[in-house]
Amino acid sequence: MTTRAFLQSAKLVLLGTAIAQSIPLLGSLVIARLYTPTEFGLFAAWLGVVMTAAVMVTGRLEMALVVEPDGEPRRLAMIATLVTITGICSALTLIAIGVYWVVPAVRNLTPSLVLMFLPATLLAAVVQTWQSWAAAEGFYRELSSIRIAQALGVTGVQIIVGWFAPNAASLAFGYIFGVFFGVCVSAYCMPINLNSLKNWAKFVVKLKAFWVNHRRFPLFALPADIINTAAGQLPLLIVASKFGAESSGLFALTIRVLGAPIGLLGAAVLDVFKRSAATSFRDNGHCRVDYIRTFRLLAPLGVVLAIGIMVVAEPVFVLAFGEPWRQAGVIAVWLMPMFAMRFVASPLSYVFYITGKQQIDLVWQCALLTMTLLTFLLPNDFEVSVTAYSIGYSILYLFYLFLSYRFSMGKSI
Repeated sequence: MTTRAFLQSAKLVLLGTAIAQSIPLLGSLVIARLYTPTEFGLFAAWLGVVMTAAVMVTGRLEMALVVEPDGEPRRLAMIATLVTITGICSALTLIAIGVYWVVPAVRNLTPSLVLMFLPATLLAAVVQTWQSWAAAEGFYRELSSIRIAQALGVTGVQIIVGWFAPNAASLAFGYIFGVFFGVCVSAYCMPINLNSLKNWAKFVVKLKAFWVNHRRFPLFALPADIINTAAGQLPLLIVASKFGAESSGLFALTIRVLGAPIGLLGAAVLDVFKRSAATSFRDNGHCRVDYIRTFRLLAPLGVVLAIGIMVVAEPVFVLAFGEPWRQAGVIAVWLMPMFAMRFVASPLSYVFYITGKQQIDLVWQCALLTMTLLTFLLPNDFEVSVTAYSIGYSILYLFYLFLSYRFSMGKSI
């Protein structure tokens, strides 16, 4: 893939992702007037558990799709991943039914949310797998269509149902319907040929081979993602308990405001980079050229973002959120080195999966968790904790970049 084609593909993914993310953002203006904070908070907690479970039932095997060669091998890997997800969710359904009857305390939970949990988990895992397949195939228009359709479905139904029954169950129903709509659009845009399932005995042999070949994903990538999620949530919990609710609120808003645009740009580059790099690695035994090209694109943008945000953060936060949130702009300056490094390093870290170095990524995530705990638990000053966290994260990202570049050279090292 040429640099021009890379940039055009990245622009296409960025546009689709921006539209998909703007839909729930605009819809939240209406949803906030229909649902109470209590109901929305209950739904948010439910959705957090659903998203975590959706990651777990995939075993992170959907990340292996881009590693497979184009054509029949990847189609078989897609079917194998969907079969794995369905099997795990079926087993969880039986377990959930048993727990419901054996443990009386479970019956005190909101019945409708409990009933919708496993369908939501299954659908979320399936649509995420389809998006990974679209990115692996280089079908970026289809990828954008799936994301936009899902966002429209979720937000639209939540608003419609909210007029009649503004509760957490309605929000959960809207989410399930929207994701189901996303799955339907996925199947329409990228239909799957299921002929390989007709000979079940042969398919089982291929399924087992797929599990064996990509065992590093559930063994290393899955726990690494779980640790990464924990490391991302711990600062908010520790700040709230150690420095108070106000500091926690300021910190949370800063993370959310900075994370959204930077994450959007990084995700668009990642969707294009992982196919380009995986193809090069299969064909040439390395993806150094793709890595350097992507680094040269991300690094200058990261510097510009860092300088720009550090200059305007404080006045922009005051203008957008009011004088009480001025300190959030100051925190943004403290955290900017971390976000700038994340913008560059995070998309390039997919090299760990392409080259089969998931165990190294797991070690890095453990180091991140340790650093997070130390920087927030040891200092007794909020500014010192946040600054140390930002510097520590940045240093770890430097190691991340060094290792990912080294692995991108493949067999030449």
